[in-house]
Amino acid sequence: MNEKELSELVRDVPDFPKPGIVFKDITTLIGNKDGFKSIINILFEKYKDAKIDKVACIESRGFIFGAALAEKLDAGVILIRKPGKLPYKAITEEYELEYGTDSLQVHIDAAAPDENVLIIDDLLATGGTAAAAVRLIERLGAKVVGVAFVIELTFLNGIDKIKSNNPFTIIKY
Repeated sequence: MNEKELSELVRDVPDFPKPGIVFKDITTLIGNKDGFKSIINILFEKYKDAKIDKVACIESRGFIFGAALAEKLDAGVILIRKPGKLPYKAITEEYELEYGTDSLQVHIDAAAPDENVLIIDDLLATGGTAAAAVRLIERLGAKVVGVAFVIELTFLNGIDKIKSNNPFTIIKY
């Protein structure tokens, strides 16, 4: 499936999570076996020769794509989560929101200094989450070889925050 066909599988949900927001719902995309398979295959073709050791998946929808891609790349999986969700020692990285801050965590032993890591999430909006994920992996000493997204909301310019980390997106709105 091409970008246009894949984008047609994404459902718009008006006024979610608050009035004025049009939420891009991927449940219709991942519920379509051909759509889901196409997303994983596109990502695999992009990164199959990048010598990826681990795929770092951003909570929670990044887990869906990252785990499937990691299996296909013969790579391990790193979970990047909201605070308090990881059971072992973790490092924390804060990032700016429109009104305030939030943070992400990763286990201190999730990646080794000589490992190549691909970061993946379902959606790139303002770029704050992705930039924080990059900083976490770099703090572990690993090399971020790319940051991939299924969807990018281009009008929010989030790509600017991760431009030096080889960003890749499949569907652009």
